[in-house]
Amino acid sequence: MKSQFDNKIEELTVDELLDKGTSLEAQINVLYEIADNILDEGALRARTVKYKLQKHVKSNDIYKRIYALNKIVSDGKGVENIPTAETISEVIEDTNNWVSENIAKRYIQNKIEQQVERSLVEKQDKYVDEIRLGIMKKQKGPENTKTLKKYDTLKKLDEKKLTKNIQSILRPESFSEIVGQERAIKSLLSKLASPYPQHIILYGPPGVGKTTAARLALEEAKKIKFTPFDGDAKFIEVNGTTLRWDPREITNPLLGSVHDPIYQGSKRDLAEIGVPEPKPGLVTDAHGGVLFIDEIGELDNILQNKILKVLEDKRVEFSSSYYDPDDENTPKYIKYLFDNGAPADFVLIGATTREPSEINPALRSRCVEVYFEPLSAKDIESIVENGAKKLNVTIEDGVAELISRYTIEGRRAINILSDAYGYALYNSDNDDIENLTITKAYVEDVLSVGRFSPYERLDNYNKKEIGHVYGLGVSGFIGSTLEIETVVFPAKKKGTGQVRFNDTAGSMAKDSVFNAASVIRKITDKDIKDYDIHVNVVGGGRIDGPSAGAAITVCIISALLNKPIRQDVAITGEISLRGMVKPVGGIFEKVYGARRKCIKLVLVPKDNEKEIPLGLKDIEVKPISSIEELMNIIF
Repeated sequence: MKSQFDNKIEELTVDELLDKGTSLEAQINVLYEIADNILDEGALRARTVKYKLQKHVKSNDIYKRIYALNKIVSDGKGVENIPTAETISEVIEDTNNWVSENIAKRYIQNKIEQQVERSLVEKQDKYVDEIRLGIMKKQKGPENTKTLKKYDTLKKLDEKKLTKNIQSILRPESFSEIVGQERAIKSLLSKLASPYPQHIILYGPPGVGKTTAARLALEEAKKIKFTPFDGDAKFIEVNGTTLRWDPREITNPLLGSVHDPIYQGSKRDLAEIGVPEPKPGLVTDAHGGVLFIDEIGELDNILQNKILKVLEDKRVEFSSSYYDPDDENTPKYIKYLFDNGAPADFVLIGATTREPSEINPALRSRCVEVYFEPLSAKDIESIVENGAKKLNVTIEDGVAELISRYTIEGRRAINILSDAYGYALYNSDNDDIENLTITKAYVEDVLSVGRFSPYERLDNYNKKEIGHVYGLGVSGFIGSTLEIETVVFPAKKKGTGQVRFNDTAGSMAKDSVFNAASVIRKITDKDIKDYDIHVNVVGGGRIDGPSAGAAITVCIISALLNKPIRQDVAITGEISLRGMVKPVGGIFEKVYGARRKCIKLVLVPKDNEKEIPLGLKDIEVKPISSIEELMNIIF
């Protein structure tokens, strides 16, 4: 509030005040009175002590008093010496000026204070309301009737629990339950359970246990002291088909991305101050553990190249045009990520059903490769029997064998068993699920509804046939038998005979027929141009490469010479013009394909002898080197 003096100085000038006194002493007294009102007590005392004017202020000498007053109101900037009779008028005038300046300052200060006071009064209500609202929000929290209702709905939904998924119950929990993959598991463990674990690519058909084996391998490696995996090592699993590179680099769940403040998805507190936020990806989540990419062959090509960089650097770098390293508002963790990157030191394990040639060569060069084997019929039977034990049910004799005829995948076999289990429960007359039996009838119902077809049809191999032989083919990592048949008729006119062959079998198979012509003439002394020959691959199976050449040759010879062929034998190998059996690929898969057909003997080229699977008990594999050697065995 303004004092009475403040009101007075707004109306009177210093000269008017001084005019009220006629003597010098009276003028000086008035100036002192004004100084007392325009300067607060503390300022007066401080300046008096500062300039050592205590005696001068209380002096009876008006010259000393005016000198002291001049120093006080000018804050030491006034006259330097005590005035004389000649100069006292000038000092009084100078003092008047300093007093006037202080009065002006005081006047302006009062005006500003009045404006501030009015502004505070105007905004006080609004400010108080905001404070009151903030307090109410803190007390009440972010909830309201709608949010609480939705929360209650979610809680009620979460209280409803179904039983565990049957697939999770039947999933292998130990290496002993991964049937038919002993060699692959040993190879996988040898590469992971080491002080220097390697990146790995797992090849093999679907449903043979690649993912489960990788997960169990990490758990096994964590138990070994000399491995770098500690108890907290994570197994991060992702499917390569779901990952695509975003050219805008706004989202990248695999490697991580940066949420710039102008983009949707950035945190509000960071967006308001214009700070970008890096979001580490799965490679950082897998730090110190395993990153498992299923179907790695389907992974986006650009992402494959980017992950190679991560494997080399063991870190992920982030960049943003919005990042300012000198911005004091940037949190420490954001500065760390931009300046140092996110750690990404992990072991990569990829699984694929593709051929090795279809995988990025640079990625393959950084990984060791493990091949999982196709499952035999006996393996499928073991999987079904193990599944039945876990379900605590009894299976009728022949159920496991029946399921094994309709699939080569362990996962598919478990699916069929699960469906048959459901049929058995539905048709049960009581609630006693502990004494349940799965019959062949239930399995047949499942196979019928699911429109399953036998993977291999079992025939009677204890016989011989003319112009009928089994070859071997491979697609991906799955081998199969090829049923080849031939009929021969004398041409109506010599030299005009024709050879017919499936168009669907492939051009290389056709070439095998013509390459066999010279061998046939050498063996039988007959010219195939004198005969109409029809070669058929039953079912239209496609033959990749010349691997059916030997089988086609002996099939035609059988028809020409009317000689029956053993039906428990399967043949693979390219035939040369001189009758030599040349090496082919896919021996491992082809042998397993023959096992599924219950073939007793497989004939392979001599040069492929080292590729024959070891430890075979239910099938014999014999290497051959010429057409004559082949004929001695099959006829």
